[in-house]
Amino acid sequence: MTTVSPDTGVGGLLRGWRERRRLSQLDLALRADSSARHISFIETGRSRPSEEMILRLAEQLDIPVRERNALLVVAGYAPRYAQTPLDDPAMASVRDGLARLLAGYEPYPALVVDGTYTVVAANRGIALLMEGVAEELLAPPLNAMRITLHPAGLAPRILNLAEWRADLLAQMERQIALVRSPELRTLYEEVAAYPVADQGSGGSRAAERTPSFALPLVIEHGGQELSFIASIATFNTPMDVTVAELAIETFLPADHATAAYLRERLA
Repeated sequence: MTTVSPDTGVGGLLRGWRERRRLSQLDLALRADSSARHISFIETGRSRPSEEMILRLAEQLDIPVRERNALLVVAGYAPRYAQTPLDDPAMASVRDGLARLLAGYEPYPALVVDGTYTVVAANRGIALLMEGVAEELLAPPLNAMRITLHPAGLAPRILNLAEWRADLLAQMERQIALVRSPELRTLYEEVAAYPVADQGSGGSRAAERTPSFALPLVIEHGGQELSFIASIATFNTPMDVTVAELAIETFLPADHATAAYLRERLA
């Protein structure tokens, strides 16, 4: 029987994902309709899993689509999931649907980013908030993390920057733990190194107004203090890497004053 290194082969990768999900071999075997012995043989390289078994285990371990392709390639199989550029004619329905969604959410801000936080679409609410951002940050390709945390971006106007920055960096850390993306790691190191100005008592006052159910984004715009609750949506059961890595981020006004201000400005 031909074996592969348990550290570099598909078995080692699957073991890493299983441990990350905090499942025992028996737990995974029960979920994947297999046996703990077979899972053990796969992880140690004593058994070469079939393409079907890899995909079944990946589904039970909730492995991102891009990483499922990587598992298949390591095991000697062809990638299963395509990676179609968003501007491809085949993606017209996706683009149109996103455009309608963003427009329908106005006057409230909403945008779509890819797996490295590059902005692929945004509505007028986002454009309003970005007034005053340095021109170099608005040159394509726009990056949501860079625009938010850069000292020449939104950061000086975010009244609870310390809390919001910590939340965004933690979000990136969780994503880096799930996907092997040098680009995402480089972006994280860049934005984490941005200097953070002392906000004095402004940040404390913003923190005092934090709703108990979610951390808001509290930002100043045109002399008005705006407060938003952010939510992120992704596509259900994506079969394409590009679609799998798209995220729709919407900002719901956290108070009536914010909602009224946006309606007035974007009437």
